[in-house]
Amino acid sequence: MSSHDNVTRPTSVNHKASAEAPNPKTHPDLSDNQIKDPDEWVSGDEPMTGAQASYLKTLSEQAHDPRAFDPDLDKAEASKRIDRLKQKQGR
Repeated sequence: MSSHDNVTRPTSVNHKASAEAPNPKTHPDLSDNQIKDPDEWVSGDEPMTGAQASYLKTLSEQAHDPRAFDPDLDKAEASKRIDRLKQKQGR
């Protein structure tokens, strides 16, 4: 018996089924409950996140609309303003 007889060899894995599944980022399921109106968010009244603040600041500058940015916004209002600015800019 050689020392190679007890070596575990990797088995092949078939990823075809998962590769055929639709990508939720390119084909979102609009009936999915993850897509909610910001007014219905449980955490919507919490302060906006750093990422939201940064993105909203950038979008407001690009849109030449500095009033769209307010550092004291909550998550829900920041999300709505981000959506409006993106729509305004055709994104």
